[in-house]
Amino acid sequence: MTEQIVRQAAQLWGFDPETVSLAARRENSVYRVDQGSGFALRLHRPGYRTSAELSSELKWMTALAEQGMNVPLAFPSKSGGLIETVEGVQVDVISWLPGQMLGKQGALEGVADRPSLAFQLGQLLAELHRLSDTWVPPADFVRPSWDQDGLVGDNPIWGRFWEHPHLSKDERNLFIAARDRARSDMAGLVDQDYGLIHADAITENLMLHQGRLSLIDFDDGGWGFRDFELATFLFRQVEAEDYAELRAALLEGYAKRREVRLEALDLFLALRALTYPGWIIERINEPGGAERSERAIRQAVSLARAYLEGTK
Repeated sequence: MTEQIVRQAAQLWGFDPETVSLAARRENSVYRVDQGSGFALRLHRPGYRTSAELSSELKWMTALAEQGMNVPLAFPSKSGGLIETVEGVQVDVISWLPGQMLGKQGALEGVADRPSLAFQLGQLLAELHRLSDTWVPPADFVRPSWDQDGLVGDNPIWGRFWEHPHLSKDERNLFIAARDRARSDMAGLVDQDYGLIHADAITENLMLHQGRLSLIDFDDGGWGFRDFELATFLFRQVEAEDYAELRAALLEGYAKRREVRLEALDLFLALRALTYPGWIIERINEPGGAERSERAIRQAVSLARAYLEGTK
């Protein structure tokens, strides 16, 4: 069935189906089209994003590109649409950025100078936020909000993490305590930088080409706290031996925009960790789901406990 959808989608854009091959199967199934400079044909996970949200994502990336940022660009189908539906599956096509993905599951693979890379990422995220703030989204712009409701409300964006079926009673109570504390702390935040964020700046979504970093996969991008953006990258590095160096370098690179208060960053690290047990609930039975679930719970328990104890 998927192969049939891919072939039909390729033809809608005028691609030879024989040039299309699977590149990654994560939240979406991404296929590389080896024509011209290369394209990414994306089959979106059913029910994850509305067509309005996908259209808004593409408009945002276009606005960033027009301001000089190196991001994927949308390409219309032969009929002129940016999004097509094939047998109930939303499909779009964007440019394929050259370079090497930094790694999987947060690993910085083959990076000799990790702090320098984190510094560059801090600069890149600062520029993303600056350019996004200069852009006025159209009236029909719709993207998720990683705000208090989206993170610790009654129905968070990625699910009710405290209801993960594999939690022990103590773990469930810990998550609820962290959620309630976070609700209180977020209500007291003052002068927090809030706006459009990528929300998934992990190594899988960072391309390194000729020494320059670029962001791909804006699928989770939307409105959110900028410290949550930084925490998303750092969350995958917390257990690294050089975590302190990476954090300092990231914040130094980001400082061209503003200084980051460490206590606020610790809050958003805990919140980022808590999102993953919620995200995996609907995906536990997918390939690798059990391992991901176990890892998500372990990491969230560690950071939630540290947050409540005020030790990280």
